[in-house]
Amino acid sequence: MISPMNPAQLREKVVQWRRDFHRHPELGYREYRTAARVCDVLAAIPGCTVRVGRDVMDPAALMNPPSAEEFAAARSEAIAHGANPAWVARMGDGLTGVVAEFNFVRPGPTLAFRVDMDALPILESAEAAHAPAREGFASTHAGRMHACGHDGHTAIGLGLASLAPAHAAQWGGKLKIVFQPAEEGCCGAKAMVAAGVFADVDALVCGHLGTGATRAGLIACGTDAFLATTKFDVEYRGRAAHAGMAPQDGRNALLTAATFALQLHALPRHAGGETRANAGTLHAGSGRNVIADRAIVEAEVRGTTAAVNRFMTDEAFRVARAAAEMFGVTCDIRIVGEAGSAPCDAALKEIVRAAAKSLPATHEIVDTLPLGGSEDATLMMLAVQARGGTATYLQIGTALPAGHHHPRFDIEESALWHGVELYAAIAERVLGV
Repeated sequence: MISPMNPAQLREKVVQWRRDFHRHPELGYREYRTAARVCDVLAAIPGCTVRVGRDVMDPAALMNPPSAEEFAAARSEAIAHGANPAWVARMGDGLTGVVAEFNFVRPGPTLAFRVDMDALPILESAEAAHAPAREGFASTHAGRMHACGHDGHTAIGLGLASLAPAHAAQWGGKLKIVFQPAEEGCCGAKAMVAAGVFADVDALVCGHLGTGATRAGLIACGTDAFLATTKFDVEYRGRAAHAGMAPQDGRNALLTAATFALQLHALPRHAGGETRANAGTLHAGSGRNVIADRAIVEAEVRGTTAAVNRFMTDEAFRVARAAAEMFGVTCDIRIVGEAGSAPCDAALKEIVRAAAKSLPATHEIVDTLPLGGSEDATLMMLAVQARGGTATYLQIGTALPAGHHHPRFDIEESALWHGVELYAAIAERVLGV
């Protein structure tokens, strides 16, 4: 273990962790190697209890999990690339969340930090101008990369955990560091909430590198403009027939799906806030002379509030079913991802502000920056707030060579240590006794 009394050594280790995770990106629910490496580091930290698998994720609440075959392949790949098989075995099918817990002797509140671990299905740039490619830590898995900074978030979480033992005499209550899988697509948070991970949390801090904070040294104490969202798949089942000899016998699932996709984009908007709707993919048909008997549309709606998003969801589902009735096919709708719209609490933002102000790496502090997208950390925030706790979603500044979810996405690695120090300073203010 890296000694918490040696900040220079730990700072370098945080960079090493980030680069290791960057080399081995894993998609949602398949973060076996990442999670196992996290568990190995946490298990070596004095006073840290490591919870994993069913202890921190409810299998019944998994949203849009991969197939059994995909899980098996991901486990084998992780072990082949150095994952501890004992940890992998405890994660079963997709239960790749990890929670680090520190229970301090003195009484006090429970403070949680949430970090995410998953990567994206993007082919990473091999250009020399792209630092991971130039410096030898680009993705080793073609078609997958950390294009949103989750490798850095995971490293920051491990850095905070490594510092915690040095504060055991000064801190009271409980510190939780929640390593969440499957944030992309808004899939993974629900299972951790359902497992009761946040049932005792009094204050929750979530955070992100970059997003709206695109200057080094900038800290945003909170985030607004979260869009509540519903991600869903619509599957249509019709009847195949020869397109020339017997078109009257067919029931065209492809045309049904196309009609739905067009009408989804024509949905009425809502006066209560901004709305979004998108049909992202349409898969259908087997040949040019065959009436398609099956089609699947992957779609989403969003709204600035839960109520507005519910309106959009209800309207989208109504139109999906109406298209099926029009063409005489069956319709199955499956929700595959969800996020809410959570406010950031003023009291916790002020704690973030005081913590940020105490750090020499902080050059600029703003109260709030907009997200303009969706984040399933909001489900965790809402769960904490529902029981009377506070929550915020901060942003850690870094210059970005390219935008999030881009093949040349990267971060300034100096922002990693800024994040570790910020989280530790927040913990000092919440748990210090």
